[in-house]
Amino acid sequence: MTTPPQTTVGAIRDGSWQRYLTFSLSTWVTIGLLIVVTALNVALQPTFFTTYSLTSNFATFAPLVFAAVAQAVVVIGGGLDLSIGSIVALASVVALTVMDGEPSRVAIGVLAAIVTGVIAGAINGFIVGVIRLQPLIATFATNSVFAGAALVVLPKPGGMVPSTMTTGYRSLVIGIPVSVLIVVLAIVLYWLLSRTRLMRHIRAVGGDRSAAFASLVPVVRVQMASYIVAGAFAGLAALAILANTGSGDPFVGSSMALDSIAAVVLGGIALAGGRGSGIGAVAGAIILAMVSTVLSFMGVPTTWRQLASGVIIVAAIALSVVMSRKDQR
Repeated sequence: MTTPPQTTVGAIRDGSWQRYLTFSLSTWVTIGLLIVVTALNVALQPTFFTTYSLTSNFATFAPLVFAAVAQAVVVIGGGLDLSIGSIVALASVVALTVMDGEPSRVAIGVLAAIVTGVIAGAINGFIVGVIRLQPLIATFATNSVFAGAALVVLPKPGGMVPSTMTTGYRSLVIGIPVSVLIVVLAIVLYWLLSRTRLMRHIRAVGGDRSAAFASLVPVVRVQMASYIVAGAFAGLAALAILANTGSGDPFVGSSMALDSIAAVVLGGIALAGGRGSGIGAVAGAIILAMVSTVLSFMGVPTTWRQLASGVIIVAAIALSVVMSRKDQR
């Protein structure tokens, strides 16, 4: 007697649907997407590679780049962080309040943003790693907490970022825009992190938590550390936003969590964890940002841009599933 094929309901019950989370875009697909959107930008914006355009574009890219790296660290570790946007907003308004427009307080403002991100990440890490609450539920809850805290610190948009910070962000160093160097900094920081034992442990936990535990990897501490590192990168994203906008906004990170997840997917990182690279997430963030630029130059109304970006992301994910199925066959 043959065994009847498993129904969809049965697949959901035994958890086999989770195999779809292991699908990821190949490096070549990510590179191809990056080349395509760059070519479209150049076609629609012939001045794309001028110093002014690079400065302006990368100034816009940088916050999402740091947020994408933050999300990548957590996802590679087998988690997820829906509170990234709120952490960015909270860190930005705390730094803004600390600096209070004074150039002499920029250094302490930078420290305040990073420390705020680290504390928020530690809270997430404690809830996920120690209390063992599901990352999706835990960070969905803390998202509201951090967003509320941002409103307490700065009830409405306003304030002024020190002029040295905003002018420096759009200046040149040896002919290279600072905003470009900041994106390069995000890549370098992740590369340095990837060379550490911590990142190897994060990848091991994301790949197989039980096997990592059996190999004497301190799983709980590693999970906490992944959220703490993500919080630090979120703090850097907050500083990039402040430098780009010149003022504070407690609502600034409203779409950043989902955008960072989209960037992670476009960068070839498997949502199941254990696979991928933060450098891929940087590429994914740039792709996502340039798609928005292309839609803007094509005259697509603002109300339709998010829909169009979502369709592109769904198409990319569908492509990854098709390619993974072919590989399995």
